[in-house]
Amino acid sequence: MKNELPDDIDQLKALLRKQQEALKQQQTRLRQYAGQVAGYELEIERLKALLDKLRRMLFGQSSEKSRHKLENKIRQAEKRLAELEARLNTAKSYLTEDAPEPERVTGVTAEPEKKPVPAGHRPPRPPLPAELPRETRRIAPTETACPACGGELKAMGETVSEQLDIINTAFKVIETVRPKLACSRCDVIVQAALPAKPIEGSRAGSSLLARILVSKYGEHTPLYRQSEIYARQGVTLSRNTMVRWVSMMAERLRPLYDALNQYVLQAGKVHSDDTPVRVLEPGSGKTRTGRLWVYVRDDRNAGLAEPPAVWFSYSADRKGKHPQRHLAGYRGVLQADAYGGYDALYETGRITEAACMAHARREIHDEHVRRP
Repeated sequence: MKNELPDDIDQLKALLRKQQEALKQQQTRLRQYAGQVAGYELEIERLKALLDKLRRMLFGQSSEKSRHKLENKIRQAEKRLAELEARLNTAKSYLTEDAPEPERVTGVTAEPEKKPVPAGHRPPRPPLPAELPRETRRIAPTETACPACGGELKAMGETVSEQLDIINTAFKVIETVRPKLACSRCDVIVQAALPAKPIEGSRAGSSLLARILVSKYGEHTPLYRQSEIYARQGVTLSRNTMVRWVSMMAERLRPLYDALNQYVLQAGKVHSDDTPVRVLEPGSGKTRTGRLWVYVRDDRNAGLAEPPAVWFSYSADRKGKHPQRHLAGYRGVLQADAYGGYDALYETGRITEAACMAHARREIHDEHVRRP
């Protein structure tokens, strides 16, 4: 075997010094890469905490202007985070490449390295819900005999593919026909009574009224937009007409609203909070800030079987008289934030205050992010 090392002592010393100098340079580079990796990881963790805070703030924003500013901050933070993660991966690759190779032991076989999952790999799509109605369309081959040899074709299986579609909202007219019967001996006329309608004297059916209410309050579609949508389907429903229907249905649903209020407040333990909501100021073209007060009954964590429920109430401002009026007859535990409007309720002795850890945690979490 040929020996590549020189026999001269001085040459061997020079070669050794050269290798030691190269090893020092390599160790210096490794320390630099390790410092970069630690710095990138620290900055990435800070950006992730900032993104979490911005997303929580975005969830509660009602103003379009404020929401737009938050969305811009989130996009900038996400862009910066992606850049830092790319730099981190590059620094880690340099760190791995410059690391000295471990000594190889003869007779020991290294385990094969696991291949990373390709970046463009798509996970399997979840199946469509089995409870959805299905329409089967069979497409048979146009060939009645083998196109290659003319032999007889036999069934060997089938391929099934699924496509999700939607049935558009369709209007229909329900004609209620009530025959009149007259007595052949006298002038008596009999006829079946007209079934009760949600709104007397109106042509609106219960399903149409439910659709209008859900679109307005559940899907946040204003009545003028609904009017335009229905017009495209050939039905003219003016905004003023739907305004009257909404007002009248609010009165019809008042007993259900009151029953829900009683159910929530009879539990003896209620969670309360309020949130701002933008409301149009009639005649000015501007908006003002109203409040939605929410009261929650949920005893599932205590092992009780009663269903949870939520009761909302609107007010034009955030004065303490509103929760004081809502809870005038309530006795029990009230879990809420530190809003001073509840203090008068606690002073009566009827209501026991329970602090809210979710509100306290926000300040602790934000402080931890600033100074971990």
